[in-house]
Amino acid sequence: MRVRGNPQAQVVRIGARLDAGTSAGVRERVHKALDAGEGDLILDLSKLEMIDATGLGVLVGSHRRAVSVQRRLVLRGVPPRIMRVFAVTRLNRVLNVEAPAAAVA
Repeated sequence: MRVRGNPQAQVVRIGARLDAGTSAGVRERVHKALDAGEGDLILDLSKLEMIDATGLGVLVGSHRRAVSVQRRLVLRGVPPRIMRVFAVTRLNRVLNVEAPAAAVA
């Protein structure tokens, strides 16, 4: 995971797994990025292959933290498999998911 910053937004790239084994490190890095920057924080999920309940908790907790520091958490590049998990859990109604470029055009 890498954090890239600019005055308008930061991008945090998430690896292939967001589960019980990786969630503590991801949570720490996302929260540090939220506390240190301003503007949107974009989580690039394009490489994400697997997410469990712990990983979903990291996303929800990060969303709440973003709101508390008056920022917006945006999920970019969400794979279809992960999008289905968001739909089943109804998190697609809570989390800000960036529309794919093809759908915007």
